[in-house]
Amino acid sequence: MKIFLLGYMGSGKSTVGRLLAERIKHRFVDLDQYIEDQEDEKISSLFQKKGEIYFRKKERAALDELLEMEEALIISLGGGTPCYGDNLQVIQNSTENTTVYLKYSIPILLERLWKEKEHRPVISHLDDKEKLEEFIRKHLFERGFYYNQSNLILSCDEQSPEQICAAIQEKLR
Repeated sequence: MKIFLLGYMGSGKSTVGRLLAERIKHRFVDLDQYIEDQEDEKISSLFQKKGEIYFRKKERAALDELLEMEEALIISLGGGTPCYGDNLQVIQNSTENTTVYLKYSIPILLERLWKEKEHRPVISHLDDKEKLEEFIRKHLFERGFYYNQSNLILSCDEQSPEQICAAIQEKLR
């Protein structure tokens, strides 16, 4: 079984993924980190130097590699991964795969991302909270269609990573 964690940036996909993998004894893979390791370059640098099309091709190739692996995995996807091409359909094509959307409200995402925006090149240029909120709203509107097709949708606003893991485990029994 492969469990794919979906959600907007700042939704804790990597944190939850690592913890869940530890709990259920699966290997954890952060898709962005997997690509960075293969390319020996940061995602932000790939976007800047080679463009989004290059990155999306690498992202799809990495996704295909992970899907072909026989082992059980917990995979944290990039926020945009399920929204490009037929990535989501390919993931959901197997009954062995489960998608989990870690859903947060805009106010929670705004607070989380405001604190860490310097570390996120895609939002680092947004110099006030209103602009960041508008950016998040626009993206969630565009991406919600994909995220909401997940096998499991968890409202995570008031949940710790441990509680989210427990909820995932409970739902997957």
